[in-house]
Amino acid sequence: MKVCWILFAGLLMAGITCAQEKPAAGPKSVTVPLIIDHNRSVIHADVRLSDGSTGRIHAWVDNGNAQLEMSRHLATMLGLAVTCGEQECSAPPPPEILVGGMKISFAGIKEVKIPLKPVSAAAVAFPGMNAEINLPSTVLRQYDVLVDYPGKTFKIGVPGSIHFLGSSAKVEINAENGLIQVPSQIENKKYNLALDVGASISLLADEVFDKLATSHADWPHMTGAVASANMWGLDGEPKWKVMRVDRVQYGPLFLTNVPFVEFPKEWMDFFTKRAGIATAGLIGADALQNYRVGLDYAHSTVYFDIGRLFTFPEFDVIGLVLRPEDDGRFTVLGVADGEGKPSVPAGPDGVQAGDHLVAVDGIPVHGVTMGQVWAMLRGTPGQERRLTIERGGKEFSLGAKVRHFLAEKEDSETHKKKQ
Repeated sequence: MKVCWILFAGLLMAGITCAQEKPAAGPKSVTVPLIIDHNRSVIHADVRLSDGSTGRIHAWVDNGNAQLEMSRHLATMLGLAVTCGEQECSAPPPPEILVGGMKISFAGIKEVKIPLKPVSAAAVAFPGMNAEINLPSTVLRQYDVLVDYPGKTFKIGVPGSIHFLGSSAKVEINAENGLIQVPSQIENKKYNLALDVGASISLLADEVFDKLATSHADWPHMTGAVASANMWGLDGEPKWKVMRVDRVQYGPLFLTNVPFVEFPKEWMDFFTKRAGIATAGLIGADALQNYRVGLDYAHSTVYFDIGRLFTFPEFDVIGLVLRPEDDGRFTVLGVADGEGKPSVPAGPDGVQAGDHLVAVDGIPVHGVTMGQVWAMLRGTPGQERRLTIERGGKEFSLGAKVRHFLAEKEDSETHKKKQ
């Protein structure tokens, strides 16, 4: 500084000053396109690779999960020190990820979980999804977050940078992991229901689900996880119960005809422990597709801004229950019931558990996402789709009709008359 003052006159004559140069400040908030796949929110992000270059990846906005996860392939590209046990691998997390040029910090995250998979499936982090990493609640809680389903955009910023609109509600946020519980009511009984924009369907605790099903036999229900209820292709999904609940008060919202899957008990026990308070399940992204959902973690407040009024024909589909495999194939786990009988031709001359779905109307499904394959299987009730099935190395085709699952009684009667 003394040298600077000595040379000040000469430098001033040359038009140069000794003012300290400030580093360029990054953006306080950014908005990026939102890819909605199987109701899940996926965005583009950039990461610094081990060779110093920058790589473009897909990140899953997963606020209902507290654990940071990524593929083994991405961990290798980042140069992370991976250690593996019998069930899974782990590594220290990278310092940050870039979303729209904004640094999203992973400070405070102790480790990243990595699935233990063969080399051929090293790029798979989440079967049936095109995402190499997730953005969990432990990361998102450091920011303001806005998921705009109608506008298909995702906004993230430092606390106070996003001007939230719509109806709001105070919520419980777990101080350790950032998971959100929203005060709710069903049939005038109070519950806590989590807010999970990373879930493809809403889930309800088995005791609550069974009680409502017994009291309301007229509510649309079915057995078999089709469409958005076909979450991951777990072994039990062909037997999962699904029901439309007539009305749910969810914070400031009054949601109607909400499809719920009966929460498997082993999941519910883990979920309740992780939430830290009594909870009856969660509201997933399927019920929120008409809203802009704002998460104001700093003030324990959520916002719901209505963006459109639209009824999604999500359960007008072919009644298969599928599992996405690491090699890109889709295994048939079972067939959903349709009015007391299989909704798709089944048996030796039809579809059997263990078959593989090869194509829909001649369009190959190998390597597509769950959202993409269900878009192929969706249609107008009564419309026929041609399925190409592989069994024991041999392929055959069969016709299957789109069904109007979870139909209300009057809707069901109308569709019968049209067929």
